[in-house]
Amino acid sequence: MPSLRVGFTMAARLSRCHNGLVGLRSAFTMAEILLSLTIIGVVAAITLPSLTGNINERTWNTQRKALYARFSQAIALMPSLNGYGTLREETDSAGSTSIEDTAAETFVTSGLSKVLKINNICDHEHFPDCGIPDKVVTLKGDTLSNFTTSYNTLVKFNNMFNGSYSFTDGGGCISTYSQMDTKAAAFETANGESLVTYYNPNCTVDMGEYDYYLQPKVCANFVYDLNGSKGPNTVGKDIGFLTVFYPSDSLVVAPNPVVGAFGSGLPYDESVQKCRSYDDSRLPNINEMGSMFVNRSLLYGNERTGSYWSTSRGVTNGSTGIYYLNFNTGVIRLNKSPATTTSNLYWCVKRN
Repeated sequence: MPSLRVGFTMAARLSRCHNGLVGLRSAFTMAEILLSLTIIGVVAAITLPSLTGNINERTWNTQRKALYARFSQAIALMPSLNGYGTLREETDSAGSTSIEDTAAETFVTSGLSKVLKINNICDHEHFPDCGIPDKVVTLKGDTLSNFTTSYNTLVKFNNMFNGSYSFTDGGGCISTYSQMDTKAAAFETANGESLVTYYNPNCTVDMGEYDYYLQPKVCANFVYDLNGSKGPNTVGKDIGFLTVFYPSDSLVVAPNPVVGAFGSGLPYDESVQKCRSYDDSRLPNINEMGSMFVNRSLLYGNERTGSYWSTSRGVTNGSTGIYYLNFNTGVIRLNKSPATTTSNLYWCVKRN
């Protein structure tokens, strides 16, 4: 019993001590509460935008990878990407020329929709009905106004597809190509993405050339918006692009260029190292470089010109070279000189 009495006495003393302390300071003052709330508000204002931005970036990156995977699987299931729809130029007795064009829309309705879940398809005059935004912010930060009407054909999107260029190849032959303009089409996927389709029904296969035009190799180019017409409608965030090369054994690429990660006058080896100096970046292969050329209007417009290195290699006359792309014409060439002596431009892309 003495031990119980002692325990009770100690508990009583602790209780009285505790009650005494509470009695001395039972609450915060109004000034202290307001000061705490102010501090919390300031910290939240500083950190929340960054946290929200990081969450959005991760979400877009995940969606981008998923879209690329679905498109790669879908394109692989198509036997050929050539010949969809009608693309015919006709001249009447009065000399007036007209083009019958159902190519892109038929490619989506009769081809792509068979291998990809599509909810809605829109012709080139009704892009907004498929969630395509009217204003798009480029990678540089410029705004493309009236995107739904000013960029609704292949040549409007990239005038380098007008077929008016020629060049002399390594053998001294003049090379040209002729390509009719096609009306674009848009569609929405079952996952909620909105895409514009630029289609070339007469695309050609890879023949291992070392001097050739890129444009005829492009079968389809897609500009996507991961969340439809919702913001921010900015390239590198919710907006990007996929390009499909070659009608059979097709190749899908979706490069993600780094803002401002380009430069001039460097040999190949130094260009590779330069891209590695940027966070999680690398030099693109020739098809990725070609996709950036096709989608130049979404990046830096016509501001970026000159010849850009790729990481792709080829062989001609027993000599191994490195492919580079001329942004002025769309011509791809094989540089047979040592990579440490010839200088070209570089443009880096993200690894992910």
